[in-house]
Amino acid sequence: MGDNDQTNWGLHHSVLDKLGMLIASNDLNAGQVLKIEELEVRFGVSRSVIRETIRVLESMGLVSSRRRVGVTVAARAEWNLFDPRIIRWRLAGQERDRQLRSLGELRHGIEPVAAALAAQHATPEQCGVLTGAVMQMAVHGRSGDLEAYLAADVLFHRTLLEASGNEMLASLIGVVTEVLTGRTHHHLMPAHPEPAAIRWHAEVAQAVQSGDAAEAERSMRDIVDEATRAMLGGAPGETRS
Repeated sequence: MGDNDQTNWGLHHSVLDKLGMLIASNDLNAGQVLKIEELEVRFGVSRSVIRETIRVLESMGLVSSRRRVGVTVAARAEWNLFDPRIIRWRLAGQERDRQLRSLGELRHGIEPVAAALAAQHATPEQCGVLTGAVMQMAVHGRSGDLEAYLAADVLFHRTLLEASGNEMLASLIGVVTEVLTGRTHHHLMPAHPEPAAIRWHAEVAQAVQSGDAAEAERSMRDIVDEATRAMLGGAPGETRS
């Protein structure tokens, strides 16, 4: 990739984030028409960068592009709400509480089921990864290294969804990852994660390893429910992820 290509790539992603945020945060309303020329001036980039940005936003359902009309901001019903980038943008804006509530309800519906299925289908290797992730969470939770804790937490939940053996559930890894990442990056985590939260993850890992589907489902449902309440302003100590 040449210097110009790298520059255009960087500009494209910068403009994509900025324009995507404006739409996802409702700063640009559904039905509003965006002119290519105005966007060039607004973001100080070339037409090719704007066109590539619009192409990506259109693939996400955030805008539609028609000749003689221009680029129109789409209604929320048209958005691909499962796209991790849209989730990230909504978590970063005024839509955060609404997005957290929706994501919490979604996780309530999928992760306990995934945990129960994992208890039936997880391989020995996946059981080992789950246990190892819990151990990493314990180490990094004590040290207060939230980024390392996040990486272990994401590994746990990703492995659990994969271990379900259901490709549709596994395809939601990006969604769950954005929830966990947003929780850390938007300061919704305590400086030192609650030891109880790590213990609850350990209970899920143990239930999966022992093939106890009911216990795996119950423990995961508790984790998801408490995490949602904590992120939406629950009482101290209600911290699960």
